[in-house]
Amino acid sequence: MVVQQELKKLGLHYVVVDLGSVEVLEDITPEQHEALKRNLLQSGLELLDDKRSILIEKIKNVIVEMIHYQDELPKTNYSDYIAEKLGYDYTYLSNMFSEVKGINIQQFIIHHKIEKVKELLLYEDLNLTEISYKMHYSSVAHLSNQFKKVTGLSPTYYKKLRKKRDSNLENI
Repeated sequence: MVVQQELKKLGLHYVVVDLGSVEVLEDITPEQHEALKRNLLQSGLELLDDKRSILIEKIKNVIVEMIHYQDELPKTNYSDYIAEKLGYDYTYLSNMFSEVKGINIQQFIIHHKIEKVKELLLYEDLNLTEISYKMHYSSVAHLSNQFKKVTGLSPTYYKKLRKKRDSNLENI
């Protein structure tokens, strides 16, 4: 809605305003472009101009959607899934992502999977075996090792720590 409002302020007519992209009917003048960029920045949004930045954002969006907003993770390899969704060779995507972000796509996926595991530990009545299966880990041990590597805590300890903290907050 913020993007739509800013486009209207500048007298620009849009066809589509979607997550991460906008299609406008007319050519944008350099002044309009600069004003849009400045106004979006004040609202906490960034106008991405170069194709690499746009593609990096698309990669991140595909991963976040895949892990956090789908009921089930894809059955195919993540690399195949991402390449198919974006219509690019995975090696190209992976090299560009690593170059720009300083971590590889697999590390980014692991980070988000662990965030999802944290959410499942706290808000779902699933045990570690069920979470491991849901998140496509080969075993509970693999999940636990990856969780500890990323957070510094075991999944069980993390859940206990959060429950203790939450109960302490309730007592305040």
